[in-house]
Amino acid sequence: MINHLKLNQLYFKDTQFANLMTRRIFNVLLVANPYDAFMLEDDGRIEEKIFNEYMNLSLRYPPRFTQVVTREEAWRQLNNTGFDLVICMPGSDNSDTFDIAREIKQKYANLPLVVLTPFSHGIRKRMEHEDLSIFEYVFCWLGNTDLLVSIIKLIEDKMNLEHDIKEVGVQMILLVEDSIRFYSSVLPNLYKFVLKQSQEFATEALNEHQRTLRMRGRPKIVLARSYEEAKELYMKYANNVLGVISDARFPREGVVDPYAGIRLLKEIRSMNPFLPLILQSSEPENRKYAVECRAQFVDKNSKKMNIDLREAISEHFGFGDFVFRDPVTKAEVAHIHNLKDLQNAVFTIPADSFLYHIGRNHVSRWLYSRAIFPVAEFLKQVTWESLQDLDAHRQIIFEAIVRYRKQKNQGVVAEFKRDRFDRYSNFARIGDGSLGGKGRGLAFIDNLLKRHLEFDEFENASVVIPKTVVLCTDIFDEFMETNQLYQLALSDVDDDTILHAFLRAKLPDRLVEDFFTFFEVVKTPIAIRSSSLLEDSHYQPFAGVYSTYMIPYLEDKYEMLRMLSDAIKAVYASVFYKDSKAYMQATSNVIDEEKMAVILQEVVGTQYGDRYYPSISGVARSINYYPINDELAEEGIVSLALGLGKYIVDGGVTLRVCPYHPTQVLQTSEMEIALRETQTRFYALDLKNMGQKFSLDDGFNLLKLSVKDAEADGALDYLASTYDPYDMVIRDGIYPGGRKLITFANILQHDVFPLAQILRLVQKYGQGEMRRPVEIEFAVNFDAKTKSGTFYLLQIRPMVDVKADLAEDLHAVPEEELLLKSENALGHGIIDDVCDVIYVKTQGYSASNNQLIAYDIEKWNKRFLDEGKHYVLIGPGRWGSSDTWLGIPVKWPNISAARIIVEAGLTNYRVDPSQGTHFFQNLTSLGVGYFTINAYMNDGLYNQEVLDAMPAVEETKFIRWVRFERPLTIKMNGKKKVGIVQLPV
Repeated sequence: MINHLKLNQLYFKDTQFANLMTRRIFNVLLVANPYDAFMLEDDGRIEEKIFNEYMNLSLRYPPRFTQVVTREEAWRQLNNTGFDLVICMPGSDNSDTFDIAREIKQKYANLPLVVLTPFSHGIRKRMEHEDLSIFEYVFCWLGNTDLLVSIIKLIEDKMNLEHDIKEVGVQMILLVEDSIRFYSSVLPNLYKFVLKQSQEFATEALNEHQRTLRMRGRPKIVLARSYEEAKELYMKYANNVLGVISDARFPREGVVDPYAGIRLLKEIRSMNPFLPLILQSSEPENRKYAVECRAQFVDKNSKKMNIDLREAISEHFGFGDFVFRDPVTKAEVAHIHNLKDLQNAVFTIPADSFLYHIGRNHVSRWLYSRAIFPVAEFLKQVTWESLQDLDAHRQIIFEAIVRYRKQKNQGVVAEFKRDRFDRYSNFARIGDGSLGGKGRGLAFIDNLLKRHLEFDEFENASVVIPKTVVLCTDIFDEFMETNQLYQLALSDVDDDTILHAFLRAKLPDRLVEDFFTFFEVVKTPIAIRSSSLLEDSHYQPFAGVYSTYMIPYLEDKYEMLRMLSDAIKAVYASVFYKDSKAYMQATSNVIDEEKMAVILQEVVGTQYGDRYYPSISGVARSINYYPINDELAEEGIVSLALGLGKYIVDGGVTLRVCPYHPTQVLQTSEMEIALRETQTRFYALDLKNMGQKFSLDDGFNLLKLSVKDAEADGALDYLASTYDPYDMVIRDGIYPGGRKLITFANILQHDVFPLAQILRLVQKYGQGEMRRPVEIEFAVNFDAKTKSGTFYLLQIRPMVDVKADLAEDLHAVPEEELLLKSENALGHGIIDDVCDVIYVKTQGYSASNNQLIAYDIEKWNKRFLDEGKHYVLIGPGRWGSSDTWLGIPVKWPNISAARIIVEAGLTNYRVDPSQGTHFFQNLTSLGVGYFTINAYMNDGLYNQEVLDAMPAVEETKFIRWVRFERPLTIKMNGKKKVGIVQLPV
């Protein structure tokens, strides 16, 4: 069916309200004699009145008025200030107002001029002989300041009309009227009504800033004073006319025609059967013509003419609430206040009423009047004629609204409103303070996902952030002050005392209803994360200093409220724990400046009985200082694990993958490594733990389980491989018997889920827009039955490179100053606290002694560990190889005090760089450098003579230990794979 196709391709472009109404009137020159100007200003308060008028209508930028009397004053002002509008008030004397106006027009051809005058007998006579063609409009001053607002808005609408209609499809109301007296009184009422309506529909906006911008999408009012002008405007903008209000009598072909309006409305009706039309006339006999062209009739002679007109517009132009009526009795069957109401009611409206309204385009007109252009535009094309299927029509309206609301909610920090927060809401804030570091990062990611359409293009994956509500920092301030907690919090009492004092304190009462609304929408466990002002700030890492709690979802809302409140208070308390205070001191921050926002977020995962955890958690870094094989540093690196992400943060064994080479995973490249270095435990949330006692440990309700438990939950499909002990092989997938290894092989190598592609995009755009390397936390819910899933971005922060950014060119250091240089080095940063070198003697070296060498090194390493010191380790071949012919078979504990490990090839003993495969997890997590040098082939430099010439601290048959008086300087550039060890100066 045509429209289902359309819906699938439907991507609602966000309306850029900021691009509307860009041309404004800021400065107005008023040419009038002092008496007329005084009369206009009603004792000199025009600016104040206009200002109040603007404020009442939530309009910004009220214009400034400059009043001049004489020609000289006018020119002096014009030469000094850029004016946007000139209003001339011709007095009844023979003043030269019109002459001044003509001179202005000659020099400033594009400056709009308007005549504003009280139509006394003398002025009318004078104006009969004036050429008024240089003026945009002539208005009649009846002592009402509203008219000035209307004049300014009318001219602004005219200036912006073409651009705004093309840009987003803004609507226009066409007013056809040539009586100056009449349009001078109708326009203020019309504008007041439309601007008030735009305040109403601005409630569809998600925050204050958006509200102001949305008002720019209000319908424009265009005044035509002749048949030809009206016809031309209608033909040009026929698709964007909200409605037409026309007089009956006005000029046609240069002559006043008593039936011009009736002719115009009949023509419009023949082109558009459903457009709302209003005929207003002072001749009651014209009512019959209104009936002929299905227009509303408004009698100009009525005492309440303005009220009649307003009611006709409100009823027929789509303003106000939408009322579904019974087509026969006209009784109300449904009352729709906003978009969410329409979405909820669309399936329950009686068929005959629904058909009556969609058949007449009422729904799209209502959406247009509320500046919801994308949906209005779309639904206008879906006509009853093209579809002829009520249920399909309901479905289409529903899906269009849902899609629009999702898109509108994404990337915007909305104010939390109970009546509007629902499952399509994404990110809202309670309070007006800051969102804190994590909160800002999340808002940034949400916005990034919205702007880059590639994230939408995966067939079996969606990329989103979890539903999030942030309690801004002002709630923290209020909590601290009303409970008078600062004195205790800043004192030296222990953490437990602080936690208990905070748990006894009270959160603001108004939050209770907000939390209940949140529970209604997010029917999953909730994570309560800290988001402090300093956390994730660009220049200092505060990650992991404060607490993150998780609470299960309960049917008992009050019990859940208690847990949530306790968790929030416990996060607040963590600002003042000993570790936080010490960290503050270490980073030269003042604890009083630290303010805490709190993030409430759905926990990503699936429920398995009383446990809850995601299929995959991970941390991606957009730069990799340990690239191996074909990997490049800038391709980044990702750590993946089963279960909750705390496992990764706590340093558990994860799967290390480069998203550009997802099939080349070091840990699964050899069976022995796979069995030794893949994940065996994981974390899950314990849904039975009701958090009766919140403890300092934010993981008190997490379970540490073995992979066997996940297998029993049936959670490992496509995530694990099976080790077959009989055939001694590892098979991708789940098979009976045999140990399950967390390899994510089906996802990484067989592309069951596009994890690698999503990670590439996330790294690319995250780093691109933060303009620095980033670290990104994420989690994935994967459904093995449908082979589809959701990728949740949890956090983004700059990678704070504690190890300094090496701007220095390491190739430029003279060779005579070096002990070692490698062109194939892993690791990054500067180390300057190592004085010792342990190296394998090359004289008479034989691989047959490798096992004995390993024993010697182990003994010395233990001594270094006991003293808390480090050394540089140099030897031939592969360190840690289980094949003693390839290298010295040490295990990590035997060499764990080394800060740099060097594989140095000999002429008769060359080994390809192993890149420390055997210790990879330890190298990367501890930041140990790994150099490969084949000096005899001019691949790097090893100045062994210097070491041989030094006295040994100790020496065995195979190895020597020497100590420099001052520390060596070790520098590694992980991006360029270059490393050097400089001799002490």
